[in-house]
Amino acid sequence: MADQIASIVQNVANGSKTARQYVLERIERARSSESYNALLSLTEERALERADMIDTKIVDGEAAGRLAGVPFVVKDNFLAYGAPTTAASKLLENFDAPLQATAVERLEAEGAICIGKANLDAFAHGGSTENSAYGVTKNAHDQTRVAGGSSGGSAVVTALDVVSFALGTDTGGSIRQPAAFNGVYGIKPTYGAVSRYGVVAMASSTDTIGCFASSPRDVETVMQVMAGRDERDMTTIDAVYSNKPRPVKKIGVIKQTMTDDVAPSIRAAVEAQCDAWRQAGCQVDMVDLPMLEYSLAMYYIIVPAEISSNLARYDGIRYGRRAEQAATLAELYGRTRDQGFVTENKRRIMIGSYVLSSGFFDAYYSQAQRARTMLIREFEALFAEYDMLISPTTPTTAFAIGENTDDPVKMYLSDIMTVPASLAGIPALNVPIGHDDAGLPIGLQLIGRYGDDMTLLSQARGMMEATR
Repeated sequence: MADQIASIVQNVANGSKTARQYVLERIERARSSESYNALLSLTEERALERADMIDTKIVDGEAAGRLAGVPFVVKDNFLAYGAPTTAASKLLENFDAPLQATAVERLEAEGAICIGKANLDAFAHGGSTENSAYGVTKNAHDQTRVAGGSSGGSAVVTALDVVSFALGTDTGGSIRQPAAFNGVYGIKPTYGAVSRYGVVAMASSTDTIGCFASSPRDVETVMQVMAGRDERDMTTIDAVYSNKPRPVKKIGVIKQTMTDDVAPSIRAAVEAQCDAWRQAGCQVDMVDLPMLEYSLAMYYIIVPAEISSNLARYDGIRYGRRAEQAATLAELYGRTRDQGFVTENKRRIMIGSYVLSSGFFDAYYSQAQRARTMLIREFEALFAEYDMLISPTTPTTAFAIGENTDDPVKMYLSDIMTVPASLAGIPALNVPIGHDDAGLPIGLQLIGRYGDDMTLLSQARGMMEATR
């Protein structure tokens, strides 16, 4: 499954296989994988039209793009043509996008072909894809287990080899955690590396656009196409994916992530990788990140606050679902939101409204932002001494469907390893490093300094080559 993109592009370019054949093949794989509930819709008609356009270009000797003929899937919170954009919510079940996300536009401009839209936790609120209004997505390795979330559907279609890559969003671990649970590569880029324009907003200060793939090289190829400034998103920065990777000689293992609360099989796999780095001549040390202890608390203050603001637009007036038989405007708002939002959406809106209220803004929201700055300073101090930091991606392998649904705090704790990098705006990458005794994948998280995404991918390539 390694480096699939280059193989597909080469085959389409030399005529040994057409883009249409690839699209039909991958759509058939999607249909044969329906039991996983990973896809909410297929965009077959539009995908075949685009495939025929690419095949015509190839026959005519025209440039078809760096991703010519490569099928892919988008998480269904990306605005994309061909099927409704639902964000896995009943509020948007019939919403047809009036435009496409910048990331999708850039991929299509290089010849990639979107064949479907993946399931997620509604509005990306969750860590298991159990909060979707359209049913639970099942793990690619064990259908009794969760896929992770919120980008669970994208992770599963990549792990099942339905597509070579799939797009996701990562706000606090929503790419890395499902990538770990399903045994694929998944990147959260430096904040601002990829435009968020045309993607349903969750928490604007931590939302990032990344992808899943079966190899670091494929991740790099996709990110290089998507990354770069966009005048429609003022938070975007110059393309960090054109930077040269740094040499990695000193690696810090965040000691707060290697406690007895982490599954023994995961700790053992991480320690084995550390030994491999030492044998290769790297210095690997345990390092201290004290603010990690408070990162989950600050995350679940800051992010719900931004969610409560971003979800205010779903009121039954401007677009989306509109409740029937409402007698007053207030009743219309209330009924629309009650019927359209799932429980987790409501929980986060209420928490966010609470911490932003006049009596609690200083006590909670302002304090959390100060703590966030302290966390960023701790990362900066560590990166002054170390070239890369690592941790397990998750404290456990994929848990059983329904295991944590009645305990939101326990569900939130599955993000403990991933939220620090999100709060700091720095890149992080999940790398598969084996399986536990039950055959479930284990993930290692590589964390880099701001803008150092290519160093992480370079290290992941080295790790992959060392195991071949």
